[in-house]
Amino acid sequence: MTEKEKEAIALFRYGIIAPLVTQSEVSSKERNKFFIDASRLKYKYIDGEYKTVSYFTVYRYYKAYIEKGFDGLRPKGRSDLGIHRKLDPELMDRIEFIHSEYPRLPCTLILDKLITSGAIKKDDVSLSTITRFIARLKKEKELPKKEYRRYEREHINEVWYGDTSRGPYIKLQGKKYKTHIIAFIDDASRFIVGVDIFLNDNFINLMSVLKSAVSRYGRPKILKFDNGSNYRSSQMELLSARLGSALSYAPPYTPESKAKIERWFRTLKDHFIADLDMKEYTDDLDKLRCDLRSYAQRYNQTVHSSLKMTPQDRFFNEASLIIRLDSQRIDEIFLLELERRVSKDGVIVIDNEEYEVDYKYASKRVLLRYTPDLERAYIVDEGKLYPIHKLDKYHNNDSHRRTERFMMSKEDHDGLHI
Repeated sequence: MTEKEKEAIALFRYGIIAPLVTQSEVSSKERNKFFIDASRLKYKYIDGEYKTVSYFTVYRYYKAYIEKGFDGLRPKGRSDLGIHRKLDPELMDRIEFIHSEYPRLPCTLILDKLITSGAIKKDDVSLSTITRFIARLKKEKELPKKEYRRYEREHINEVWYGDTSRGPYIKLQGKKYKTHIIAFIDDASRFIVGVDIFLNDNFINLMSVLKSAVSRYGRPKILKFDNGSNYRSSQMELLSARLGSALSYAPPYTPESKAKIERWFRTLKDHFIADLDMKEYTDDLDKLRCDLRSYAQRYNQTVHSSLKMTPQDRFFNEASLIIRLDSQRIDEIFLLELERRVSKDGVIVIDNEEYEVDYKYASKRVLLRYTPDLERAYIVDEGKLYPIHKLDKYHNNDSHRRTERFMMSKEDHDGLHI
């Protein structure tokens, strides 16, 4: 191929991506839309024939231009020596795109994606061929490494890191259960503000640990989590908004961004869990919970090598910064929330538990807040909480007594401000 032909091909490729590269600022969403739209058009090739270009090929042209300029669009000699010939340019473009979007995705899953999308059939390409191609891509250009620096917040309660770690197995009633340890650590002081152990890793248990921590040590400005389902939920967003804290999430695959809580869990495993004789805790989760909290207290009272003092001393040196909330306000903040429709006979169901409400709400959708144990539940109406009660069918058998049941006290009538 002559240099003139290479230049003509490069100009053809540039003509496809020119509307995109000439824009100063383009979002990822807009860029992907351009690739899709461009793949639906026909272009006049250098031989005069009209042809279409796939989404992945347009992506490759754009990527080459961004990295190497116009020269990156010039065709080159074959660079796939040692690679199975069944990897045609179109398929290589697709594999390169998947690898660029999901750089840590195993080759086995890349192969599965190709088969599932219909790009290849099951036996068209071997796993070893794709593995060699990915290895070649990595060799040509290493993945960019993000720079991390050690840091800490200047003051306490600016950031709390929360996370869950697998705990030891415990035997209860003859059956082994895995446990989950949920903990919160203050960034500036390394003070463990909350820790507990459970048989289930769910939002309810996470909320109970956070509620205990806020009750004792005040409100944090920022709560930082990973991307687990317990943390990325509408309930957590509501809770943090009521609490007046901001939510922050660590980027995927970056444990370094929450290193302090990760490091504490490693210390916990090395100095507490490793020395446990689990036979002592058979049928006694409460004893394990008590010992875990005792260990956290000893940790808080032990000199930390980075602080040159104990986490407890560092935390309470700035006790004036603790923003405390009264117990009633905390109870209102840590309520679960959902929306339900009231039945025609004034009954509503929360987690299979029936409650009766004032008839004025019959057949209407209402906003509810309730405690995880379902002992207290409220209707939210014009910014106030109005208590509702569990259904008592036998009590309601007496219509006179049922009328009395809905006679509100002054506190119920006025509602609780939220």
